[in-house]
Amino acid sequence: MSARGLPRLQVKKPNRLDTGVIMSSKPQGKDEVQKPATRTSAQVGVATTLPEAMTGRASPAKAAVGDRPVFAYIASLPQPQRGIAEAVDALAAKTLPDLRRSVKWGMSYYGVGDGWCFCCGGFAGHVKLMFINGAALEPVPPVTPVGMGKSTRGVELESVDDLDSRQIAAWMNQVASVPGVGGKKR
Repeated sequence: MSARGLPRLQVKKPNRLDTGVIMSSKPQGKDEVQKPATRTSAQVGVATTLPEAMTGRASPAKAAVGDRPVFAYIASLPQPQRGIAEAVDALAAKTLPDLRRSVKWGMSYYGVGDGWCFCCGGFAGHVKLMFINGAALEPVPPVTPVGMGKSTRGVELESVDDLDSRQIAAWMNQVASVPGVGGKKR
């Protein structure tokens, strides 16, 4: 009740996923957004939890620079996300000879030179592959994530079969040809 004895209006904000589509008018707290995707111990040895959508971090992986932390992050993902992330990592290594890897914000980041160009993270039901300056790519990748910058674009991969190696390699080459985030202008 308000000071005047009138009932207070409760305004409910719509919940949006990374695509900006309203999925529910029911309010959801942080705990409700991150519903776990679990497998029985017989399937993978231990239950694994991945977020439903981007809500800050993709995983609890610690930030670290280098190949080993990225390989450990990928190994921690459940299937099919692990297989997809391994395929993306292998394609990146094949496509970009001077590839650098890092784990940041719970996702694997990839770059050339001294800047970061794209990232890959496992989520419940899919893997996001996001190009940091993706709005400048030809053709522009279809997914615009929330909270990753206005020019970031990418794709959501539900299986290894969704990986269009030729197109993704072309995007990797395009995005690596311009300065990445945190890099010096070339």
